[in-house]
Amino acid sequence: MTAAASLHIDLDALAANWRTLAALAPAAETAAVVKANAYGVGLEPAARAFAAAGCRTFFTATIDEALRLRRTDGQARIFVLNGLLPGSEATFTGHGLIPVLNDLVDIERWQAWAAQRETVLPAAIQLDTGMTRLGLRGPDTERLAAELTRLRGLQVVLWLTHPACADLPDHPLNRTQLDRFRRRLAMLPRAPASFCNSPALHLGPDRHFDLIRPGVALYGANPSPVATVRMREVVHLKARILQTHRVDTPRTVGYGATHPVAGPARIATVGVGYADGYPRSLSGQAVGRIGDHVVPLVGRVSMDLSTFDVSTVPEDLSLPGAEISLIGGGVDIDALAEAGGTIAYELLAGLGLRYARVYSGQGAV
Repeated sequence: MTAAASLHIDLDALAANWRTLAALAPAAETAAVVKANAYGVGLEPAARAFAAAGCRTFFTATIDEALRLRRTDGQARIFVLNGLLPGSEATFTGHGLIPVLNDLVDIERWQAWAAQRETVLPAAIQLDTGMTRLGLRGPDTERLAAELTRLRGLQVVLWLTHPACADLPDHPLNRTQLDRFRRRLAMLPRAPASFCNSPALHLGPDRHFDLIRPGVALYGANPSPVATVRMREVVHLKARILQTHRVDTPRTVGYGATHPVAGPARIATVGVGYADGYPRSLSGQAVGRIGDHVVPLVGRVSMDLSTFDVSTVPEDLSLPGAEISLIGGGVDIDALAEAGGTIAYELLAGLGLRYARVYSGQGAV
């Protein structure tokens, strides 16, 4: 292998995580969110793993992601969360994709396209209940409910909203959004409804509605402090040691000379940096592992390189070519994210393109 770092992805763990989450909401359909290249693990192999586990409905953020998914799975039901960009109507219908309509203009353009084609087109419609990001606000929802001719030619197959604070179980907005969603659904034509992302699943079955759409939990993160199940580890990032420095006299490590070393010590350099999605905010905060040995990240993470103190590791285990686990393999992704002042979502979505991706499990190629 010529790459300085390898990203090992367990497809069986992906499938197992989907089944675990599906079991939490047995009365609802379980979809899979595969946006951002399936949270960095690879859209195509992830989609195949979820489909093999029984998933038939997927969510992407962009139409380009949806087209990649369609080439992988010709039968899946695919929703595009970011709405109906002007000029994209023919692409949606030509590839059997379903837009998530986020405002009255989206609805008007999709209805016009249906009328032009003299057909009925499927649509999902998002209601903004408190995120203030995408979706119809309350007044527009009321207007739609009062003017249902706006939906002529459309088959609403899903109403959805997105919780803003589901990872904070006691936040009052959780109840507010649920109540708003219920009130607005009661105003509108009946269709399946969806409230839950990964953390909202753990707030109770009253949020499950007809369809759940987990994302980050599928990929091994545990985004809720009240979760009753643990996700299986999906990614294991391993970086090869490029060089080991023996420090016998006082000196410093890395940019800014932020880490003093009195010596004796051994400092190992690996070829992973913030250009690979290993954030600079981890500088001086993260740890890696070599087998059972914990090795602290010392000095600043730079663009292509990071340095670890391997002084406590036997020398024969920390020579150039040996591997340090940076994510997975005993380095919990949620704890790592917290150490860097970020979230597991960002670590996964930022997994770099320079890694050699190694897939294992059913469907690995």
